[in-house]
Amino acid sequence: MAKAISFMEFRRRAQAVFDQVPDEYRRGVDELVVERQAVPDPELEDVYTLGECATGEHDPDPESARTLRSFVVLYYGSFVALSRLDDAWDWDEEIWETITHEIRHHRETAAGEDALEDVDYADDQSFLRREGKPFDPHFYRSGEPAGPAAWEVARELFVERRLTDAEFAALSDVRVAWEGGEVRISRPAELGDVHFVEVDGAEVDGVPVTVVLVRKRGAWETLRGLFSPREPKVLESRADALPLPVDG
Repeated sequence: MAKAISFMEFRRRAQAVFDQVPDEYRRGVDELVVERQAVPDPELEDVYTLGECATGEHDPDPESARTLRSFVVLYYGSFVALSRLDDAWDWDEEIWETITHEIRHHRETAAGEDALEDVDYADDQSFLRREGKPFDPHFYRSGEPAGPAAWEVARELFVERRLTDAEFAALSDVRVAWEGGEVRISRPAELGDVHFVEVDGAEVDGVPVTVVLVRKRGAWETLRGLFSPREPKVLESRADALPLPVDG
């Protein structure tokens, strides 16, 4: 369990972080509010809302255009609850991450974008996967793009490779490349529809790599699936990173 800090100390640190954010980045975000309570997820155990961006429109100047204004709320009790579950909990890092995350919510709302909502969705689905609960097998595609067919979600890099049954059967090992990296693993015994392979010994700047093998379907099979849909077969396994062959 990480060392606790008092509510007053938490509020002081949070305000210091908020004040350090450049004005041009938090334009339209009027203030930081710190609440004492914890906000647990109503369905998921050990999941808490750390903060939120409260956004609404008002007109501070009758002669000006309507301006989208927000304020950031942090929930001290949620931070305390999660700190008790994580020996490596870093109060300052979590405060910084939460404040900047919520300010980004404001910026994207003001710009009419929803990219961060996609990222939040991916994070939630990743948690469900880790908990062994039903999840969207293509959730990672809503994460932060990390190059063609690569996305980062909750500090995990997902790299996708699409294969037909015949292509999969012809392989003895699988190589997957992305911008700035490549990994090679032994071919799993089964392809499934979506197969998550967590790769031991493969990291990018400390972020673990998961290869996602996706079964490609032919045109007739796709058409047939529209009329008789079925649940996709989702598999999960682990594999060691194999040495890459020396080209040339």
